[in-house]
Amino acid sequence: MALILVTGASTGLGLAAAIELADDGHDLVVHARTPDRVPGADTARWAGAVIGDLSDLEATRDVARQANEFGRFDAVIHNAGTMRSPATVPVNIVAPYVLTALLHKPGRLIYLSSSMHRGGSVDLDRLASATATYSDTKLWVTTLSRAGAHRWPDTTSHAVDPGWVPTRMGGSAAPDDLVEGHRTQTWLATDPDVRPATGGYWHHRRTQSPHSAATDVDFQTRLLAALARRTGIHLD
Repeated sequence: MALILVTGASTGLGLAAAIELADDGHDLVVHARTPDRVPGADTARWAGAVIGDLSDLEATRDVARQANEFGRFDAVIHNAGTMRSPATVPVNIVAPYVLTALLHKPGRLIYLSSSMHRGGSVDLDRLASATATYSDTKLWVTTLSRAGAHRWPDTTSHAVDPGWVPTRMGGSAAPDDLVEGHRTQTWLATDPDVRPATGGYWHHRRTQSPHSAATDVDFQTRLLAALARRTGIHLD
């Protein structure tokens, strides 16, 4: 059985993925913003929890410190996300970058993207000035996933479009299937026969072509440099 970390596991897709994985016998460490948001805190479902506000850089560093106390994860699902400014940049791209840089390198990395990433901008001045849109951040996290696939032969790295699903963020009128919205993540975290083994952009277990910038090695390099300047943390 695998040791797996899921960020943003209090509600929605993160909680659904964590529950399914735990029910399948895996050891789940769940992340929540505050202790009272840890799901099922009075049960033995989880192997543990890490606490911290991913919109805050120092708190994100501390989440990494807490997570590393569990050892090396077999998989990390970077599920946490928001559409609410000014937290969009810190939560959607800075936190996944910082956790990726500071955690013991896991066997598998899964990043939550969105079909909206195709409307994102390659203007990285938006990252420095914190004027980025939700679409921008999802393009950048998709790029981060592909950068990892290029750099780490012993770690697989994928991005997932879960669809427009009826979560708190998606809204009750969202038309896509909530169950299918999380099952690609659980599959990527545990299945031994994922193909392609790394570097995929997935929707409902099928690969799609992401925005061309995500596969551009020069843009990957510029994004990583911009994130290093913003955080003072280098990826490699």
